[in-house]
Amino acid sequence: MSENELFPRLEMLVRDACRIDNDLFEKYDVKRGLRNNDRTGVLVGLTNIGDVVGYEKENGSVKAIPGKLYYRGIDIEEITHGFQKEERHGFEETVYLLLTGSLPLKTELEEFASHLSSLRGLPDSFIKDMILSMKGKDVLNMLARSVLGLYILDEKPDNISLDNMIRQSLNIIAKFPSIIAYSYQAMRHAYQGKTMSIRHTQEDLSTAETFLHLVKGEGSYSKLQADMVDLALVLHAEHGGGNNSTFTMRVTSSTETDIYSATTSAIGSLKGPLHGGANLKVLDMMEDIKNNVRNWTDENEVEEYLLKILRKETYDRSGKIYGIGHAVYTISDPRAILLKEKARELAIESGRCEEFELYSLVERITPEVFREFKGEQSAKVVCINVDFYSGFVYSCIGIPKELYTPLFAMARIAGWCAHRIEELSFDAKRIIRPAFRNVYGRRNYIPLKQR
Repeated sequence: MSENELFPRLEMLVRDACRIDNDLFEKYDVKRGLRNNDRTGVLVGLTNIGDVVGYEKENGSVKAIPGKLYYRGIDIEEITHGFQKEERHGFEETVYLLLTGSLPLKTELEEFASHLSSLRGLPDSFIKDMILSMKGKDVLNMLARSVLGLYILDEKPDNISLDNMIRQSLNIIAKFPSIIAYSYQAMRHAYQGKTMSIRHTQEDLSTAETFLHLVKGEGSYSKLQADMVDLALVLHAEHGGGNNSTFTMRVTSSTETDIYSATTSAIGSLKGPLHGGANLKVLDMMEDIKNNVRNWTDENEVEEYLLKILRKETYDRSGKIYGIGHAVYTISDPRAILLKEKARELAIESGRCEEFELYSLVERITPEVFREFKGEQSAKVVCINVDFYSGFVYSCIGIPKELYTPLFAMARIAGWCAHRIEELSFDAKRIIRPAFRNVYGRRNYIPLKQR
């Protein structure tokens, strides 16, 4: 039997075997997606690391409030404005804070940043064998494979003592920019016919500067561009234990597996388009709007086109306005606010102010468009999320689209490592093991001759 004959039969059987009546989820009060009926997340754990706040409960009902994000109890706005006011980069300080729970002293920060910088390099044999020889079409896939390869270089890869987990975490966090940049260089050479440049890391550069140096080359980026990448890293470094990739990191780590396997599982989660690739969808959608709206400043014309998107009449016909809405934030996403503050400066520097104003217009009128489309009573409160402006920011900097989600991973590895350490530091550790109810029913086995 040929594949063309076999697969349709298998597809039909598998589809029937996977079908579950939607009414059964209500009957057994299943929290699909680990969400309560009021759309809040099911409480499955406790953490000291990050806190994502977008609503509060009053008398059993959910009330939307302006969004807040806290790293170790400190408002992300205070953290961001703090290092920006001092005209320095903040990612290294953020990593220190997420891992230790403390803000470093000036000397501690300098020592910590210097240590991270000293770990960025990769052995020549690793670069050749793991990255350059085993080329891939997707940078995140190459990152995951390379992280697994780091297991081989570790003398104590399975040791989950606290000191060893800290050592491993710093090593992985430091090496992410190098692995991502080299993977991109190999990919573009193999599949895009472009020049491959494997540049050496420099110990006097921040994480953001290192990334831009390895991807674009020395002198090919401005101070503002480096500042924007640093800001993006800070804003994406952590988002509570409930986001999909961090939860995946905690679930996998709860088995006491090695950090390389756990990190790879988190990368796999982030690679999903419903998690890490949203800014690419925003960028594509905005390109479509730019190509189909004649007057970018005409509020009525833009509004009508957004309604067409919601009515599935144009763009990808999904009915979604990408970059709008969030699982927790409703009135505002603090990360989007902070990113937009600096995005205007970048738009001016790169000569893309008209595009920025179009983004601002879409941001401003979309909530009203939703209400018009859904009806005043049924429409929920929506706001832009951090993905709305991040793709625009990256395009202004000249970061290739293939690196948008890997850049997310380069930031979030800090939060992932903090959550892994916390998960494995509980006094009463338990493997995460939720329950599923089987509704398939019971059947008897039928001997092969009788089927």
